[in-house]
Amino acid sequence: MAGPIGVGIIGAGNISDQYLTNLTTFPDVKVIAVGDLLEDRAREQAAKYGVPKSGGVDVVLNDPDIEIVVNLTIPAVHIEVSEAIIAAGKHVWTEKPIGIDRESSRRMLEKADAAGLRVGVAPDTVLGPGVQTAKRVIARGDIGRPLFAQTTFQWQGPEIFHPNPAFLYAQGGGPLLDMGPYYVSTLVHVFGPVATVAALGLKGTETRTVQVGPLEGTEFPVEIPSTVSVLMQFENGGQAQSLYSTDSPLRRQGIVEIAGTEGTLVIPDPNTFGGDITITRPLSEMVVPPAPVVQEVVEIEQEGVPSGRGLGLLDMARAIRDGRPHIATGEFGYHVLDTLLSIEEAVASGTFVTVESTVADPGSLGADFDPLAATL
Repeated sequence: MAGPIGVGIIGAGNISDQYLTNLTTFPDVKVIAVGDLLEDRAREQAAKYGVPKSGGVDVVLNDPDIEIVVNLTIPAVHIEVSEAIIAAGKHVWTEKPIGIDRESSRRMLEKADAAGLRVGVAPDTVLGPGVQTAKRVIARGDIGRPLFAQTTFQWQGPEIFHPNPAFLYAQGGGPLLDMGPYYVSTLVHVFGPVATVAALGLKGTETRTVQVGPLEGTEFPVEIPSTVSVLMQFENGGQAQSLYSTDSPLRRQGIVEIAGTEGTLVIPDPNTFGGDITITRPLSEMVVPPAPVVQEVVEIEQEGVPSGRGLGLLDMARAIRDGRPHIATGEFGYHVLDTLLSIEEAVASGTFVTVESTVADPGSLGADFDPLAATL
């Protein structure tokens, strides 16, 4: 086949705006339909972005011109919806996480493989110029041998902006399952697969209160740890420590620092597609207080075309036409999920937990990858 790949979207909630904003501008894909259980919401989104078809989920699943379906439903039904997409004979791009348990996630991947269909898994922020430039910097040896990483995500929580945040504190949610995929995906791109993890967790409160929208003032239960402190060991020998919290009045997000033998690389927030990249070099001589500590900081030029959500789907679409592997594969998404669930198990057990899955090097997106080019 030739020409743009037809795309459908299931789930017309908050994040659909980000996908539709970008996908409707990529020449190599054509958004054909938006479906949702709330059909009026699907129609509103379709009209907003000039998508020709809308309605219930079947509008997407039954359209013969749609080759890839984007699954933007809540995590608890990711697998159910992805399996329905596969049963309809279409490739899947699913929001993170791939699922909320190993067994059903593995089953879904096996069904896709048996049907000759592809699965792609968010986050695709790691394919943006920020992380991809950082990968090239490390591959060149600019910081020597990577040794360890530190990442931080902490703030007071999504109930201050989200009109229905309860699912983010239910099983399959929380700062670990909601935000962890961005940071773990970045670390796996840099260090390779995770071998073992250890973690501690706590709940700041047993309930939360919706602060905006029609449900303002409504209390809901916190089912999962809202603060998790993590240690990770990678198969190739690197280490990382990470904090995920929605219990902190002090907002500190998007911190990713990778220390190597010849410098420390600071890269952009992995929940974005780009930003500032720097390398801090070792001190050349001892500094004794009160003399100021001055270190060489090298600014790295970001390489690549800025983009947004949908970049990974575009790579998958082009890969389908070219007959090559795409980068954000289901297997990569499964390893990230396996790591996150192993962290949950480490919190519960108080012991180190082995991550059973592994994954090959996912590859990199070239600096010349242009989302706005017509290549198909």
